[in-house]
Amino acid sequence: MTNRPILVVDDEPYNLAVFSRILEPEYKLVFARNGAEALAAVTKHNPRLILLDIQMPDMDGYQVCQRLKTDPATSEIPVIFVTTLTDSGNEEMGFAAGCVDYLSKPLNPNIARARVRAHLSLVQVSKLEKSYQDAIFMLGEAGHFNDDETGDHIWRMAAYSALLAKEFGWKGEDIELLGYAAPMHDTGKIGIPDAILRKPGKLDANEWQIMKRHCEYGYQILCKSKAPLFVLAAEVALYHHEKWDGTGYPENLAGPAIPESARIVAIADVFDALTTERPYKQPWSIEKAFEQIQNGTGHHFDPTLAVCFLDIKDKVLETRKRWSC
Repeated sequence: MTNRPILVVDDEPYNLAVFSRILEPEYKLVFARNGAEALAAVTKHNPRLILLDIQMPDMDGYQVCQRLKTDPATSEIPVIFVTTLTDSGNEEMGFAAGCVDYLSKPLNPNIARARVRAHLSLVQVSKLEKSYQDAIFMLGEAGHFNDDETGDHIWRMAAYSALLAKEFGWKGEDIELLGYAAPMHDTGKIGIPDAILRKPGKLDANEWQIMKRHCEYGYQILCKSKAPLFVLAAEVALYHHEKWDGTGYPENLAGPAIPESARIVAIADVFDALTTERPYKQPWSIEKAFEQIQNGTGHHFDPTLAVCFLDIKDKVLETRKRWSC
């Protein structure tokens, strides 16, 4: 809720008045004069930020901050210490206790406002990022709502994709984007009838044509956004079943005409599908799955990427172990 207040904690009425004058035109404030009042105010008001004095009569600011950080209900509330104790030793103690910043007394109004504004913005960015991740997970799960895939598969193959991208020379943000785009590769399966998704046996020719439409359905869902993540996710969704030799679908693209993102995800997706148990099949051995990637080199898979994947077997297995716990 955006109307959550900022809690200001100081045993000196003058300092509380200074904060009121600096911040109250822009923010709703609540006040506490000691540690006990501060903890009670946190429970009552659930503040979005705490400005906390260190030197107080009952418990000091370090103790209050430590109490807040050990409670899951309050551990995410950012704490800024406001104090005359600004030497490096005290700052180290403050950061060890869990604070995010320091403000020095006497306060500079412009600096105080800027620091408060910056940390509230960081909180908002963090919440938006969490919402973004939740949306990605839900889109990934939606694609497998009516089949036997699991969330473990979605995130494990995403981890393989990010690992392969990194080893192949992708950098920073691009790797992160692919790691978030990959889980949405089968979002379009939400448009495929249950009877086809859940059919235990082989699909007939007509059913197979319907199943192949999930690539285009996924693209149509994801391309509505122009955000870089969803542009990449739409690309992956549309092309992850293309094959290097041109025998894939939906567009029979071949070789480098297939986007590199989709070529990476294709390897990760097949490897994880082969090594994962399903109600209708036992998992392949790791050795057999790697052999299948080898056999598909130059036919199903980009040969350079496939060789790269085979060269990092140990890292692939470490990733598999981490996501199979």
